[in-house]
Amino acid sequence: MIQLIKKIMREDNFLSLGGNLTIAVFGFAGFALLARSLDTDSFAQWVLFISGGSFVEMLRFGITNNGLVRFLSGASENESKALIGSNTVISLIVTAIIAFILVAVRFLFSDTIDNSGYVLFFAWYPIMAFVNLPWNNALVVLQAKMNYSKMLLIKALNSGVFFIILVINTIALNLTIGELVMLLLIVNGLTSLMCVVSGWDGLKLISKAEKRTNKKLLNFGKYSVFTLIGSNLLKNADILIISISPLGNAAVALYSIPLKLLEIILIPLRSFSATAFPKMSKASLMNNSKELHLLFNTYSGALSYLFVAISLAFFVFAEPFVILISGEQYLDVNAIGYDIVNIVKILAVYGLLLPLDRMTGIGLDSINKPNVNALKVAVMLTTNIVGDLIAVFVFKSLEMVALFTLVFTAIGIVLGIFFLNKEIKISGKDLIKHANMFYLELWQKVRSKKGSLFTK
Repeated sequence: MIQLIKKIMREDNFLSLGGNLTIAVFGFAGFALLARSLDTDSFAQWVLFISGGSFVEMLRFGITNNGLVRFLSGASENESKALIGSNTVISLIVTAIIAFILVAVRFLFSDTIDNSGYVLFFAWYPIMAFVNLPWNNALVVLQAKMNYSKMLLIKALNSGVFFIILVINTIALNLTIGELVMLLLIVNGLTSLMCVVSGWDGLKLISKAEKRTNKKLLNFGKYSVFTLIGSNLLKNADILIISISPLGNAAVALYSIPLKLLEIILIPLRSFSATAFPKMSKASLMNNSKELHLLFNTYSGALSYLFVAISLAFFVFAEPFVILISGEQYLDVNAIGYDIVNIVKILAVYGLLLPLDRMTGIGLDSINKPNVNALKVAVMLTTNIVGDLIAVFVFKSLEMVALFTLVFTAIGIVLGIFFLNKEIKISGKDLIKHANMFYLELWQKVRSKKGSLFTK
């Protein structure tokens, strides 16, 4: 049994899951501490700082990340060095441009920004963008190399140290939100320093960059960046639109709680997606359509089964989960004006749709169709934004914001299957067949104490 546990702990999918679980657990617990300790306005500022930062990071890393993972999957040693060097050059240039734009906007519209919930974001993110660049670059390089143990170390250091700070702050310090952001900068700086010293981030290979590899990443990235930005907006558009609506900061704070719970649902999806993408890309580059078909059906089917159980748990225990993260202060419908438990239940149903939506997107990128994936996301994003605007400005309903999430995701699945089916024949029968085979083989491996998940 001990040998089986050791084998499982060294398995790629487990390590990827461990990395995302580490971030999620510390992030979830830290979010709960802040929700309980900060007043509504300060908490809303923190939510907008994190949401705004996530969006900008999707912009700067989206240009190269997916392309780097795809092309490194089948690259020679010299080609790998050139690609990693190009990734470093491009990410540095994009970071400088974004930081300059944010500083300029802050300068031109200082009064408006200082009186809004985005003051923290514009004040501190231009600095954060450079501070967290090395460790974010390291994550994508390590993902492409499928070195998930080092990814786990980076994530554990970055999220774990800041969580300890939040615990100490809650018990004894009672720092201001500005001071907490400064400490977050320091933690990110230490994580980046470790990655630079270890040579994981690619900074040492910057001289290996070539015009050819720059162009190669940018050609892929011009579509994948839109896909990642669109995907991030799909996640954060709700908060952004609510923040500029008549519903105000209280609604932002309240709706951010179900979204934080949703991140728990996303943990296994992000983890297995991170291992599926390089494998499917390699199969595509080797023109191995049979392997590509097998990987898509196995991941999609197995994750769909898993998400039935996860979503059911969140639907049934919606209220206890809300109390766990934020206490009972957001449960009073008469005082708050919104039923947060209903919102959680709607997003739990949304969880059922996530595996197919994510896997069709990964499939399209894997077969070098980032333009088609971008189109898919564009349609989803347009649907979401229109739906959110109707929900908050016409009906003034947070429940309807959540319902439109179901609508745009269903549309994305239909589009993804339609486009991907031209390259990989997809059928519900095959998904069920491979899902059943996966769990049967997993059970047999556990009983025999050997084997590996998604062995290919």
